Amino acid sequence: MRFTDMADEMFGAAQGALPAGVRLATAKRGGVTITRVEIAREGLAKPRGRYVTLEMPSVSVLDERDAAVIETCAAELRALLPPEGPVLVLGIGNRRVTADALGPRTAQKILVTMGPQHTLPVKGIRPVAAIAPGVSASTGLTLRQLAGAMVEAVRPAALICVDSLCSAEGARLGRSVQFSDTGLYPAQADHAKHLDAAALGVPVIAAGIPTLMDSDEGADLVVTPRALDSVIAHGSALLAGAINRALQPRLSVAQLFWLAG
Repeated sequence: MRFTDMADEMFGAAQGALPAGVRLATAKRGGVTITRVEIAREGLAKPRGRYVTLEMPSVSVLDERDAAVIETCAAELRALLPPEGPVLVLGIGNRRVTADALGPRTAQKILVTMGPQHTLPVKGIRPVAAIAPGVSASTGLTLRQLAGAMVEAVRPAALICVDSLCSAEGARLGRSVQFSDTGLYPAQADHAKHLDAAALGVPVIAAGIPTLMDSDEGADLVVTPRALDSVIAHGSALLAGAINRALQPRLSVAQLFWLAG
């Protein structure tokens, strides 16, 4: 099996009987299929924790302001977050590489409510900060160093990391959203992009859309969706809408899009 970041691909029906300590449940809400995977023990192919995958029509053709899809995504994300306290959103990736630009493009659309210039005349607004820290080749610092410094400065109740994901199935590229409460966890456990609660001292929620698949033709080649530009443009807006709605439940989807620009 090709490498995948998607928990439901690792433990889905196609992989046979579930290992001990893994639970899987599937539900349907409108046009979205929701698969929840819960891993209750260590030593498996994915870290212990909760994973939620929402499968939908390609985000390249989906209305990025589709309130029903955003509400469904937001409800699943909200269940993984602490109920209150500041939240820091990190847009992980390289904005100059389209397939890796999902995180930075999403961070641009987050409704930022921290700082005196962002004071809103609405009670119950949750403090939110967002940043795309860039890549180490440009900054000279690892993502973990940057994230640690920002967590120390903001002291959030949780960190949301948005990044492009890898799928093992070409048909799923640009068609799924995954949330997990296990942190950002690349293939190598000691990878510089590995961010979790143990490393940073706060809960780390990972969010992303699969935009890449390993090619059969060699380890240095990847496959991307044909409509990659649209996947990133619409997918980042959809993810930002879901994150904004999860963090600011007192505001409607329409209000959030108006405020976030």
